[in-house]
Amino acid sequence: MTDNLRWVLVLVQLPSEPSRHRVAVWRELRKAGAVPVSPGTWALPASPAFQPALDRAGELCRNGGGTFAVIDASPRDEASARLIFDAFAAARVDEWVEFMADCGKFEAEIDREIAKSKFTFGELEEEEQSLDRLRRWYRDLKKRDVLALPEASAAEERLLNCERVLDGYAEQVYQVMRGSSPAIDSPPEPKKPGATP
Repeated sequence: MTDNLRWVLVLVQLPSEPSRHRVAVWRELRKAGAVPVSPGTWALPASPAFQPALDRAGELCRNGGGTFAVIDASPRDEASARLIFDAFAAARVDEWVEFMADCGKFEAEIDREIAKSKFTFGELEEEEQSLDRLRRWYRDLKKRDVLALPEASAAEERLLNCERVLDGYAEQVYQVMRGSSPAIDSPPEPKKPGATP
């Protein structure tokens, strides 16, 4: 698989002060999925999907008085290709593992709410927002995982399970709330003869 991938190296040089420029560029490259391969040098697959992030990082670097160079890289041997590939794959695996751990926290949170019988629309809305955050995170990770790692499939299954768990919780919330207030979709009870309005 390493020989199918083409890479770019990103060379970043910035003044040491103020550090905010260095941090901004570092964060943008990390967000894109770039991995550091030596001080000031980052690697990314050569794919148009990464170009917008490279453009943003380059602009941040130049705004900070630095230089930013993107160079097409062709490793000369398998060991060189493997060095870049392994660094990129390890970063993606770490991200997927962290994502799945957060899925586990989400599932545990729902279990706690059920155990406490906390069946409120407010709590349900909070959990829906947490699931939306997981969905956005999954999409971001999926965009930069051009290696189609097995961890990506496992993460997708974990996310689907989170959706099932939330659906089950939502059903319980609706059942409890429906029992505690008149149902909107129920017809009004008929008036008894002689009853005053």
